[in-house]
Amino acid sequence: MARLSIASWNINSVRARIGIVERFLRQEAPDILCLQETKVVDRDFPHAMFEELGYVHRMTNGQPMHHGVAILSKVPLREDRRHDWQDNGEARHLGVRLPNGILLENVYVPAGGDIPDPIANPKFGQKLRYYDRMTDWSAGLREPTVLVGDMNIAPLECDVWNHKALLDVVSHTPVEVAKMNDLMASHGWVDIGRTFFPAPQRHYTWWSYRAADWKASDRGRRLDHVWASPKLAQHAVGYRVVEPARSWEKPSDHIPMIVEFDW
Repeated sequence: MARLSIASWNINSVRARIGIVERFLRQEAPDILCLQETKVVDRDFPHAMFEELGYVHRMTNGQPMHHGVAILSKVPLREDRRHDWQDNGEARHLGVRLPNGILLENVYVPAGGDIPDPIANPKFGQKLRYYDRMTDWSAGLREPTVLVGDMNIAPLECDVWNHKALLDVVSHTPVEVAKMNDLMASHGWVDIGRTFFPAPQRHYTWWSYRAADWKASDRGRRLDHVWASPKLAQHAVGYRVVEPARSWEKPSDHIPMIVEFDW
């Protein structure tokens, strides 16, 4: 397994968007696909298409109608870890071990509601505590790890279309950015996206459905991330996003990211 490509995509319902998932897999053919917000219980996951395309190793962590994560792979997967960093039973994490021993962690962090105040908006407080629990886990991590998913924070000024306009908008507030920075420092995580698209380059992964023409307004945010342990990050040889997917039929509001490692 000299080279391995890993894709990550918040699909916003895998069954509703199975057509564009198939299009993506036929077009890009990553070795592994990590999905977030699958919105399906495990027994109803649409396995057939993945099986047909060679993704014969599959692990899912789903729940009815909301959240859910899955890892679909052409290479064998071992272990099945499900951390409840939300502390309420929601299906927001799935971790596996790859054939070379590397850990792959797929995460869907809570969005946090609309009001950046944990008293007025308990969902925001839950998001901050989610990051605290992830940071505790990360601080004790001793194995080389790839962390991917929808982390629902755009940390840098250039990660959003207008820094000043979004300072009080959930996903870009200073308190959230501080939590993400604490998580990053706890393991020395390397941000692969910004390794290949150094700041202040434009690099978005999400555009709201509310925009009549997402491409013309381009009010994007970088909510989706690929991180790697420090030594492992040195083996990242490629990273890209598939921005045209935001215009595919019945799109997700997120686009896929693909990272390639040469072990």
